Amino acid sequence: MSLHVETEIASQPECWSAAVERAARVADRLPRPGERVAFVGCGTSWFVAQIVAHWRESRGLGESDAATATELLDRPYDRVVALTRSGTTTEVLEVLTRLRGRVPTVAVTGDLSTPVVDLADEIVDLSFADEQSVVQTRFATSTLALFRSALGDDLDPLIKAAAATVAEPLPEGLPGMEQVTFLGRGWSIGVAHEAALKFRETSASWAESYPAMDYRHGPISIADEGRAVWMFGEAPAGLADDVTATGATFVDRDLDPLVDLIMAQRVAVARAVALGVNPDQPRHLTRSVVLDSPDR
Repeated sequence: MSLHVETEIASQPECWSAAVERAARVADRLPRPGERVAFVGCGTSWFVAQIVAHWRESRGLGESDAATATELLDRPYDRVVALTRSGTTTEVLEVLTRLRGRVPTVAVTGDLSTPVVDLADEIVDLSFADEQSVVQTRFATSTLALFRSALGDDLDPLIKAAAATVAEPLPEGLPGMEQVTFLGRGWSIGVAHEAALKFRETSASWAESYPAMDYRHGPISIADEGRAVWMFGEAPAGLADDVTATGATFVDRDLDPLVDLIMAQRVAVARAVALGVNPDQPRHLTRSVVLDSPDR
């Protein structure tokens, strides 16, 4: 079976390079140092918002919140950044409509032929990273690459590591795990949430995600043989031993979490294929959630 999602995952190194170039061109549309900013999105884009907000605030560039679009609080923001691959997500469009004329808004989108273009004050075009698969992979990571580059990081080493990751063999046994828990620390908590979502979306597999330091406060109780715990970033002291003692497989690949997310995407797709599920068309999902009423 030829899958769009496999091609899109493999294209991420090239997309990240394009995102770096785009970041330099749209710097004047992105949040300024000192501004109070909210990043909003739904699903994957909400997790991307969490990561970018953490990056920005932890670097002392200004207060930065992340919210799923329906839960954005009415605070005095200097700018709101909406993340939407499709440009048609009802909840995101409702936020932009509500803020129009009151708060400057920026939308990062993969489709310039959609309503978001008319509702946001500024547009960042990432249509080069748009996808045919319902499951979002390269658009999310390209959005992260754009913001990370805009914040001053050198992405060349990450792009090289990403190219190696799309080419290396899958870790033995991981696609066959009946359950995977993803853990993160700091900004990689958002990466853990996104990795778990990929497993649920692609194959309806049981996957969870937590801050790494909270894992031993209950969630470790599901660890067992045939299950895995995947750490993004540096593991807390003693965690690997605690997981191994349960019989579960502890995965710690010692890579930048953004790069390691690529492998998690690949494993999720491999599991879907092994289960006979088409990850391009996950059950109960569409490319965009468009509601008849914002209250439904």
